[in-house]
Amino acid sequence: MHQTGGATAGTGLHHARIMSGFDWSALLRVGVAGGLKPAEFWALTPAELVLVLGLEAVEKPLNRARLAELERMYSDMKGAP
Repeated sequence: MHQTGGATAGTGLHHARIMSGFDWSALLRVGVAGGLKPAEFWALTPAELVLVLGLEAVEKPLNRARLAELERMYSDMKGAP
């Protein structure tokens, strides 16, 4: 297969189906509004795009209930409840 526009020929239909749910023009507008040039936006990795869009997963802080659960699961003492 040969490269065409950054994508391997023959995979375009598959990628088009996967990406059809994305509003690429809206994403580009967000990137440009954030100060990115179009070429910089299109050069982003998926991880960088998630970061730019503010979609990174945020872990909840550890609370007492979760700590107790982890202590039960990974006790240092054999036979401990």
